[in-house]
Amino acid sequence: MTAKKATKRVSKHATKRVCIDVGGTFTDCLVLDESGELTKFKAATTPKDPSTGFINSIEKAARHYQLSLRGFLSTVDILIHGTTLATNTLITGTGAKTAMLTTKDFRDILEIRRGIKPIGISLYNIFIPPNRPLVPRSRRIGIQERTLYTGEVVTPLNEQQVAESVRTLSRDGVESLAICFLHSYKNPSHERRAAEIAREVAPDMYVTTSCESLSMWREFERFNTTVVGAYVGPVVTNYLNTLTARLKDGGFKGSLLMMLANGLVQPVDQCINRAVYLLDSGPAAAPAGAIYLGKLSGQNNLISVDMGGTSFDVCQIKAGQVPTTTERWEGDQRIAIKMVDLETLGAGGGSIAGIDALGLLKVGPQSAGADPGPACYGTGTLPTVTDADVLLGYIPHDYFLGGEIKLDLELAKKAMRVVGDPLKLDPIAAAEAVFKSVNAAMADKITEVSTKRGHDVRDFVLVAGGGGGPSHAGFIADLLGMPTVVVPSVAALFSAFGMFAMDPGEDYARSFVARVATLDIGAMNKLYEEMEKEARASFKAIGVPDRDITLSRTADMRYVGQFHEVETSVPSGKLTRKQLDETVAKFSREHETLYTFGMPWQPVEILSLRLKATAAKAPFALRKIEKGGRNASAALKRRRKCRFDGKDVETAVYDGDRLKAGNMFAGPAIVEETTMTVVVPRGYRCKVDDFKNYVLTRQ
Repeated sequence: MTAKKATKRVSKHATKRVCIDVGGTFTDCLVLDESGELTKFKAATTPKDPSTGFINSIEKAARHYQLSLRGFLSTVDILIHGTTLATNTLITGTGAKTAMLTTKDFRDILEIRRGIKPIGISLYNIFIPPNRPLVPRSRRIGIQERTLYTGEVVTPLNEQQVAESVRTLSRDGVESLAICFLHSYKNPSHERRAAEIAREVAPDMYVTTSCESLSMWREFERFNTTVVGAYVGPVVTNYLNTLTARLKDGGFKGSLLMMLANGLVQPVDQCINRAVYLLDSGPAAAPAGAIYLGKLSGQNNLISVDMGGTSFDVCQIKAGQVPTTTERWEGDQRIAIKMVDLETLGAGGGSIAGIDALGLLKVGPQSAGADPGPACYGTGTLPTVTDADVLLGYIPHDYFLGGEIKLDLELAKKAMRVVGDPLKLDPIAAAEAVFKSVNAAMADKITEVSTKRGHDVRDFVLVAGGGGGPSHAGFIADLLGMPTVVVPSVAALFSAFGMFAMDPGEDYARSFVARVATLDIGAMNKLYEEMEKEARASFKAIGVPDRDITLSRTADMRYVGQFHEVETSVPSGKLTRKQLDETVAKFSREHETLYTFGMPWQPVEILSLRLKATAAKAPFALRKIEKGGRNASAALKRRRKCRFDGKDVETAVYDGDRLKAGNMFAGPAIVEETTMTVVVPRGYRCKVDDFKNYVLTRQ
């Protein structure tokens, strides 16, 4: 599971699987070769054209295997790709010039939203600036058409008005169009016809509809989700088209799959018109990687964290299940598709430290990213978390990325004086303050995620991923009183690793609002059958037979009068009234598990029907490493001065490539690998497991 320093020659007929995650600072490439060995590669992300960093990471892999780029790509049968491009485009406001066609007199739904103050804002704060939708009012066009909630058309679509509106928008330079009509989840014919007209009138315009983005009731959620997809769609589509062309020119003939926000993977051509599903595409894979590693050691209550260059992602996993949500906000934008339930903090290796208006130290959320990067890279000038890690001795200045990048200690010290001088601290003391500050912020985020779900963090194992996670995880766990930390040897490429554990598949949903006691069970069965038919057709298009498809039904249920739903599993096949009653009883039990109480005497209603369709992923198993004794002295590489709790300590530094299964050592200690550095704090003991994971246990 380790990255080998020597190159490796393979047969030209050998096949490989590759996972690539394009992050804010680095592009991670993980190769699973024909022998079952994982090999790690990193290249700098290229923000102006992410496909360049993508190809650069593959070229590194090709050189390792002594192959040309074309020769290497010809041996790859599956390539899975995750990217933060859609999320970054949304957050930075660099999406397309977008317009919206909607039902006449309903164009202000985007602005009115739910009529309540944003989450986290005091009820008594009267100075909140008004919401600014992604589409201004002047580009939200009302169209004569009307469909009732039953699906009955009462006002036909004014096709001439659609055509004229699209022509006007095209002349005004609109690049993308969202079509969102009332009740299209029940009858999508008007949206589909309007999309046909728009594509005829403006063939270069990106067009998406709410019925294909989110075929669900609740106008604001459906409309806003569709608009977000339209806003990021052209950027994502241009990138995917460029990447696909470059891979094809390079000789790639395998399957390119995209990591989706819901924790599944899908062929790239099925993602073109559903760009909203690529939000959080890369980070959504990390929890699956944590679950895979947890199963190897019998742990199923986990907190997966991924500390990259710009952000810190947290996911709490209970009973080995990836949590999902349909109540996600990305900044000020409501996203109602099913997504892996991650929470993000602006704290990463590139997070910039500064002094706030009160004269206090503040770290993040602004990040130096890949360009200019931390000061120690030689291009940045502001102090970052990575600069602090280097000055404290945790990250080796002479072995970063295996020595590929030399870090400049003097530039890091110079930058750290920006915060040190106002606080009357020398650069090393300032670095320790930055380090402790960001650790406290990350620990607080984990506590927040866990507490609002009713769990005690001490009952969970911390799984640390990301390039910065291994350096900080032990200290975070110590702050939280967590007894165990698992640092995978692929931590620096953790999202890419998680993609190997992903199933190809797709989520489907239909609105079905009815009280259980009086619902039409035939109509319910019909909707499930429609979704299953759609799923089979989608898999058939990529050559997956029906026998290899797994279909899982669920329903969003709640007690009458509630505002939140619980997703509850539903039996397959033709549903009977008895099975429905059993499902209601199951809902009450799950409600009690989630919220500590159930009300089985209360009437229950269904809001939505859901279907998850998956196909079996390619077999994936990690190789065990060579066993050794408890004594790790043979892997001792050197000793260097590191700062722990305000004191300089001569610290043992171990070579990760020489450590064997069973080796143990106490902190303070450091493990150096090509792509990461594991810091073992005082009070923790580290043991290397059979799969080269580092297990830190509190003493």
